Amino acid sequence: MYRNNMTRKQIERAFAERSAADERLLQSLQNCDRRHFLRTSLKFAGMAAAASLVPSHAFQLVNVASAAAAEGASPGVAFQFAYVSDSHLYARGMTHRFARAAAKAVADVNALDPQPDFVLFGGDLAQLGRPDELALGQQILKDLKPPVRMMVGEHDWYLDLGEKWKEMFGPDHYSFDHKGIHFVVLNSVVEKDFWTAKGYTPEQRMAIVSGLDDSRQSPFEVGAPQREWLKQDLAKIDKKTPIIVFSHSPLYKLYRGWNFWTDDAELVQAILKPFQTVTVIHGHTHQLLTNRIGNIQFHGMLSTAWPWPYAPEGLPAYTVQMFRPDPFNQFDGCGDGSVDVLVKGRVDKHYNFWSRNPRIVTAKELAGNSLPGGGNQGPSY
Repeated sequence: MYRNNMTRKQIERAFAERSAADERLLQSLQNCDRRHFLRTSLKFAGMAAAASLVPSHAFQLVNVASAAAAEGASPGVAFQFAYVSDSHLYARGMTHRFARAAAKAVADVNALDPQPDFVLFGGDLAQLGRPDELALGQQILKDLKPPVRMMVGEHDWYLDLGEKWKEMFGPDHYSFDHKGIHFVVLNSVVEKDFWTAKGYTPEQRMAIVSGLDDSRQSPFEVGAPQREWLKQDLAKIDKKTPIIVFSHSPLYKLYRGWNFWTDDAELVQAILKPFQTVTVIHGHTHQLLTNRIGNIQFHGMLSTAWPWPYAPEGLPAYTVQMFRPDPFNQFDGCGDGSVDVLVKGRVDKHYNFWSRNPRIVTAKELAGNSLPGGGNQGPSY
């Protein structure tokens, strides 16, 4: 067993010869809440630090605690939903690591207690939009216990311009009401036709759009027809009703070179501005990402497949910047998460990192005058 006065060699031996109970404890960290994480981390951090196995800065328990402790906690949770996003599945069956990662996220959600009201899938289920890729994703997501709300990404769309997606999952934009919140799901990855004049095949079009920085494609947008639909949808909603919008790309302009960008973002924001409480949850960027523009708070979602680095410019000052993920650890910077919808309609956003400490970005943090990300003075998480 572990004791605080153990020598370095004794700790190394105890860890190598750990009991079945300790092994279960370590495995439980793959899906734990803040309280369990802190209790377990304090145990192992104390052991390691006592024997100088790790530098003192390796365990940032104070930062994690301050991110979600009582001082920053929000007053009341009305309900919770979970998210899984950006799985980028190839049609290689369950032996491929992206498929195994998506299944891991499903297991994470199914282990939540209590269960969330629903699960948002945040887009890019497939990598190249092929029917067999989408079918594999549908098969994996069927194992989720809660109901699933689907959102499309560009990797799902540009092989056949969404034909198979709509056949399997329904409309690419829609709205619904849940426990006093009006939810809107947008297709924010609409591109102007860049392929017809150049004679690109569907496969070529898909390959261009799937590239991070391929300048032959058009910037993403919601587009005039969908903006008009949004106006009509919100016309019947009281301005005091909280609005939560799901979009694949961020509904602001972060970095055009990588299409971390929505070209008509300001026009969409103007439609949302009259409402007192608006939150946007988006995928696409594969990272911890936070922003606030006026009365609109923005939260990114993690990917189950891989993390993107932060763009070379445009990072919102509200973002608590992650350290660059370890390229030799397939799960570093990846994960899933959940969203606490508060009684007053704002949200606390949970990032469930698979190989890092969990992180919560609270509505209270974003509502204050100070910047949670410290103005992005460098990586801090």
